[in-house]
Amino acid sequence: MEIVLRLILLFLALFGLAACDRQKPAPQQGKQAAQAEDQSTVDDKGVHRDNAGKLAPKVSFKNPDGGDISIADFKGVPVLVNLWASWCGPCIKELPTLEKLSDAHLQDGQLGVIAVSQDIGPHASVVAFLAAHKIDGLGAYQDPEMALSGALGVQIMPTTILYDRQGREVWRYVGDLDWTSAEATKLLAEAGAG
Repeated sequence: MEIVLRLILLFLALFGLAACDRQKPAPQQGKQAAQAEDQSTVDDKGVHRDNAGKLAPKVSFKNPDGGDISIADFKGVPVLVNLWASWCGPCIKELPTLEKLSDAHLQDGQLGVIAVSQDIGPHASVVAFLAAHKIDGLGAYQDPEMALSGALGVQIMPTTILYDRQGREVWRYVGDLDWTSAEATKLLAEAGAG
């Protein structure tokens, strides 16, 4: 049993080192393949507007109390939805800045900030992880079946998506970002949420 546990932990560690990719693209052939892979790694990070105007998917995930919730429940206020996982280093790096952003908008109601864990373990493990990292200002939202990331076509974590008051996507940011930075403030202003 101990050997199986060690193999599982080794697999998870190797998987986590794969730059938080949820799925690697199919390999291409020759010199063009290497160039395409290098370019996609560079091009993936940053703002993407391919899905601008699309309504948020009608997919449920777990709220901090363990009940079902969806992005539509936040309609009427811009909402920033961050998809993260405990095995993703860049995700962990940006969580404190998301917490600060959430705290800044807690009273004014100008922006909802939800960080949705894509970890498949029990909800208590997400709660414990956030507590261990002293992230107590973000609720323990969880998508244990990864239905939300699947419906959104998210392949790389962290990915953060801004929805406007009508529940339509404004943009998505692939990779980590300091959500207290001037760049983030400028991006959030696009939905009246700066």
